[in-house]
Amino acid sequence: MLTAVLDAPAAAFPEAEADDGALVRAAARGEVAAFEALYRRHAGRVHGVIARLVGGAGSRAEDLTQEAFVRAWQALPAFRFESAFGTWLHRLAVNTALMELRSRRSRPLDEDEEALDYVGAADSAGQRTALRMDLERAVAGLPPRARAVLVLYDVEGWTHEEIAAELGIAVGSSKAQLHRARQLLRARLGETA
Repeated sequence: MLTAVLDAPAAAFPEAEADDGALVRAAARGEVAAFEALYRRHAGRVHGVIARLVGGAGSRAEDLTQEAFVRAWQALPAFRFESAFGTWLHRLAVNTALMELRSRRSRPLDEDEEALDYVGAADSAGQRTALRMDLERAVAGLPPRARAVLVLYDVEGWTHEEIAAELGIAVGSSKAQLHRARQLLRARLGETA
């Protein structure tokens, strides 16, 4: 279902004209059609931030997007309208992705760390693989913590203090991870420092 929603043009959803507040109130009362309209309206943005945080738009990002919307459905009755629904949902999506990243941190060797072995490696045509990567693929290949800090700081506009609090790290570690992520991106994209 997510792929169909992400691929459909916005004009395909006339209910998107409705006010988020009215849809949230209706969905909180259990009206599935209202929640479906919210889903259609916000699925692209939610999927985008999750995909950037977890390093790709594959099935893992789709699963986490679905999980974020399930959590939103469960939490809607407690939504207090202290912020816009989109802001609340976006934060919930970020938290869903960060919880996934935290759970992966306990593994002895994260498969994302192995990707560093191939930075600068020549492909079968003798070309440097990093030179042919686009930005999304380069970001997706970053180590999980460095990728999370880069996305939250440079894309989402969080401060180092907010990132440190959310990831349970020191502010200095957040800054160091951002520096590391930017250096790796420059190397992967073939730029000079």
